[in-house]
Amino acid sequence: MPIRLRHSAVLAPTLALAVLASGSAMAEPTGLASSGSGSTQGAACLDASTTLPYEESFLARSEAGRLIVGGGFDDTVAAFSAALCAASGPEVAGAVVDGHGAALWRLGVDRVQGRVDTGGTLSAGDDRPLYWARLAMVAALRQWSPDFTVGDDERQSLIDDLDRVSRGQRDIAFPAADKITRVLVTGFDPFTLNRDVRQANPSGASALALDGLTVKGPDGPIRIEAALFPVRWRDFEDGMVEQTLLPHFRPGKKQVDVFATTSQGRVGRIDLEHFNGAWRAGFGDNENVCYRGMAPIPAGTPTVTPQPQWTLSTHPIAAMIAAGTGPYPVNDNRTVTEVPASTPPEPVTTSCPAAPSPGTTLTTGPTPGSLARAGGGGNYLSNEIAYRATLLRDATGLDVPGGHVHTPVLQGLDPTKPDELTNATFEANRAAINAQMRQLVLAAARQ
Repeated sequence: MPIRLRHSAVLAPTLALAVLASGSAMAEPTGLASSGSGSTQGAACLDASTTLPYEESFLARSEAGRLIVGGGFDDTVAAFSAALCAASGPEVAGAVVDGHGAALWRLGVDRVQGRVDTGGTLSAGDDRPLYWARLAMVAALRQWSPDFTVGDDERQSLIDDLDRVSRGQRDIAFPAADKITRVLVTGFDPFTLNRDVRQANPSGASALALDGLTVKGPDGPIRIEAALFPVRWRDFEDGMVEQTLLPHFRPGKKQVDVFATTSQGRVGRIDLEHFNGAWRAGFGDNENVCYRGMAPIPAGTPTVTPQPQWTLSTHPIAAMIAAGTGPYPVNDNRTVTEVPASTPPEPVTTSCPAAPSPGTTLTTGPTPGSLARAGGGGNYLSNEIAYRATLLRDATGLDVPGGHVHTPVLQGLDPTKPDELTNATFEANRAAINAQMRQLVLAAARQ
């Protein structure tokens, strides 16, 4: 039976401290208890007048609070705020961030995999409570006003640490045994919250379901480790992908044998993206920032020079398709959009909306010498994580199967019922996607 975990602290005032950019307090979600002594302590050092940036401002929506409470993560957020307020100095605050961030990740994984019961009304497989709990903890750090001085750089460093630790990016730990197949999987946060704040992301849900899994393989155990990534251009530009993957791409006993970046893709199908492009198209991210131009590779990162326009999947695509993994059709997607090499450089832009880049779409892969405008996975962050991971593979000389898998779109929520967080169709669709993603990853690992 799963262990039931609940803290004594209550969230009511803690969530109310996540405020709109205007400074008005967030409405208390339905079902939250009244203020208690533990949560009052958590509220004491948070300055509700601090303006929250775009992504965190969605915490003001009632759905955000309901998703945290529905997953049983309300006490987790409250406990973090209380510990932060009790911190006696920067070093203690750093330990609070590391400890609570790591605990949030483990709780998220254990909840999805049925080892703990966090309470709440949402299914264990739902990825959204972890996302919104993390965002609420980031907002608390943003509004934290301790008795000691915290500089802007120090605060941002704490936010960055919390964000990375609570995504499992520093939790990847492969055994060093000789006869074991090491598989690394990545997923993404929900996105397009401006369209529907209830959004989930099946790639994130399936990554949580796979983290730490060990199963029997043809040559010994298969061990899967997973991590999540934000839908934010700036983190990719700062090297988050390479920093997470590089320790496991370098030679050694814990080097990966297979990797798969994953994201939500198209309706009713799974795509194995054959080609990845170096071009960002300008679609807005979760911070409402658009970026159009070549994907910038951070200084000091192993790379290929000159930077290639295209990278290639090394997944055993034919075998993965032939494995008959589930209800959704699996496709070898070779579609790309390109322009001739003689095309003048386009100016880099970060304004929204960014005008689309022109190009010719082909279904058979890129023309030699062409410039990328979209890979098989498009020209958003799905394509970019695939491009960065496979470019790093090539730069480090890692000779293993690796590439990108696009899940089906998770459908089922009724757009005419904006208060509905879940239903039987939505849950069944997520479960089917999770099951097929597991089988696809294992099909790649067993080749």
